[in-house]
Amino acid sequence: MLGGIVAFGLLAMRPADDVQIRVLSYNIRHGAGMDERVDIGRSAALIKKLNPDLVGLQEVDNNVERSGSIDQAAEIGRLAGLSPAFGSFMDYQGGQYGMGALSRFPIVATESIRLPEGNEPRVALMVHVKLGSGETMALVNVHFDWVADDGFRFKQASFLAERLKQLKMPYVLLGDFNDEPGSRTIKLFQGMAREVVKPVGDRFTFSSVKPAKEIDFVFVAPPERWGVRSMKVLDEPVVSDHRPVLAEVVLKGR
Repeated sequence: MLGGIVAFGLLAMRPADDVQIRVLSYNIRHGAGMDERVDIGRSAALIKKLNPDLVGLQEVDNNVERSGSIDQAAEIGRLAGLSPAFGSFMDYQGGQYGMGALSRFPIVATESIRLPEGNEPRVALMVHVKLGSGETMALVNVHFDWVADDGFRFKQASFLAERLKQLKMPYVLLGDFNDEPGSRTIKLFQGMAREVVKPVGDRFTFSSVKPAKEIDFVFVAPPERWGVRSMKVLDEPVVSDHRPVLAEVVLKGR
């Protein structure tokens, strides 16, 4: 009997297994392609083809007139076989404009973190998911202020950084940061998380037609919990004005 108790205790203390996760960040421009045709099915088809486990979507409509009054996050999730979440920036054309998240893992909590005001209202969408290992992690999706003056953007980033420091679980931070390497916004997150670095020769994410800027990023934290298998920026010049960013990362067992 004692041997059984000892064996059970050792089993209970066994470290969780590593979890490999495919993470996608994509500004979908509310489904409006570079041909100016709104077709959320194209966005969904691309996402399904890439087979991600976690997705952060920026520029997402929810029942907005310009995009056919549909719940875009829910529809993409349905077509791609992923569970959806949505966070609203503001009311717009009879619905809401904001950002979405998709997950292959069960979503156990969703929170829209209202960020300091900028040229438009902004939130960070935080989704807690339960992995197959039993551990819970967070996907944090951002779309910071877009104007050249970074005052609003850095204020939003700093506010979110303080919130992330309070998290008691591993997280992936991704999205459209609207800032480039060397900026104080990017340096802020490089100082507290591990950047999933893109290939040197193919790092530009905007625009999709003439890539010239790196403004979409993926970070993971705490750094010691994560490994990186691959990172790439994908060519897709029609579906959106941004290029999708796909990372394969590993959450190391505890």
